[in-house]
Parts: sequence; C-alpha cells; structure tokens
Amino acid sequence: MRHALMLALLLAAALPVQAQLIPATKPIAGASQEEWSKRWWHWALSFDDEDSPVADADGSLCANGQSGPVWFLAGTYGSQRAVRSCRIPAGKTLFFPLANFIAFPPDDEREACASLMLRAESATETPAALVLDLNGKRFAGLEAHRQATKGCFLVAPDDDAPAAANGYYVALGPLKRGRYTLNFGAILPSLSQAVTYTLDVR
Repeated sequence: MRHALMLALLLAAALPVQAQLIPATKPIAGASQEEWSKRWWHWALSFDDEDSPVADADGSLCANGQSGPVWFLAGTYGSQRAVRSCRIPAGKTLFFPLANFIAFPPDDEREACASLMLRAESATETPAALVLDLNGKRFAGLEAHRQATKGCFLVAPDDDAPAAANGYYVALGPLKRGRYTLNFGAILPSLSQAVTYTLDVR
C-alpha cells in the first residue's frame, strides 16, 4: 500500500502543472486579448503557404515568426483535422483560436467597415461545440472567450484593404516545463476545425 502511494505521488509529480486558462478580459503582456487576436492574424497571414504554420502538416513550422512572451498556435485551413508536435520555450503564454474568421472587401471593391464586422460576426455565430482540452482536462465556459475586433484593421503594412475579424480565442499559461497534449477546435454553421498538439515545453 505504501509503495503504491509513493508511486502515485511520483507519477503525479512527473506530470506538468496544468496551465491556467486566462480570462478573456484580462490583458496579456500589456495588450488586450482583442489586440492579440489582431496580432494573431498579422502572424498567420504573414507567410507563404510553404512556410505557414496554418498549413503545417506536422508542427515542424510552429516556431516560425514567434517572438516575445506570447506564442501563437495555428488552427487549420478548412475542416481537415491536424495533428502536430511543437517545441516551445518555458514561460510562454499560448494564444490561439478555437475557431475564427476574417472578412476582407471583395477584390477591387470597397466595403464599409460595419459591413465587414457584420460578416465576421455572422460567420462565427451559434457554435454547436467549442472544445479545449489540456492533458485530459476539459475547459468550460468557452463562449465567453469570443473576441471581435473593434473596428477594422490592416493585416499588412503594405495593404490598404481593411479587415474585420471575430472568433473564439483562448490564452493558456505561462507554461511550465513538461509535455502537454492539447486538443482544441469548434463546430460552427459555416466552419469547423479540430487540432491536436503535443507540446514539448523546455
């Protein structure tokens, strides 16, 4: 009995501490999570397809474009399931979308910012499911993590076309050293995604 208890304690000590789910209204590194949602889009759309973490098949591109205290994780294009592995420095806070959408004006046309915001909002309404699971722990209350950009923004400095984004983003961390299995995704009327990351935090 004593040996079994010691083994259980050792196994528990070997598991990484569960990362904290940061409330959606709490700033991260001095910026609101609405601002981080825009920065996520700047990051995600800054790559050619062959270098994009969003198009990444196995996680080998997960470190591309990362800097500072926040580490972005990518979702997917379309609804194809993704299984990835990623090595992350300890102490980073993860920021990523369960599901999100960005609206641009049609090519060579103008569209009012209010219309773009409405399209982004409509695309992310009424989720049938929002999923966040870390090392077997399922998180609830994810509807509260919806972030809509306040007005429109430019995705790239050399692009004068405004955009508006909306979606469900979460922040986890800061991460302690260890190995984590992260599952996340969503099912919405017009889009869905399902992603699994094995995170090696060192």
